[in-house]
Amino acid sequence: MPAPPPDVSDWRTQAACADLPQRTVFATRRQHALPALRACAACPVRARCLEVVAPQDNWFDGVSGGRLWRNGREVRVLAAQAE
Repeated sequence: MPAPPPDVSDWRTQAACADLPQRTVFATRRQHALPALRACAACPVRARCLEVVAPQDNWFDGVSGGRLWRNGREVRVLAAQAE
């Protein structure tokens, strides 16, 4: 049975990271998260992602809203590292 078509009303289908491997989006180390952080820079749903994921409220690990999170705390990433 083929997979149903993506729901275009779902903000995740519009995310710049939608085609990235999950290990990149949910990385906890800067060097592994860099592709996702770069994608966030031009993502049309960046604010929505941060709002829905609410990383600081649920011990999130990974990239959300253009930021890297570990255990719900933002990990500082220097601008030069994210480029």
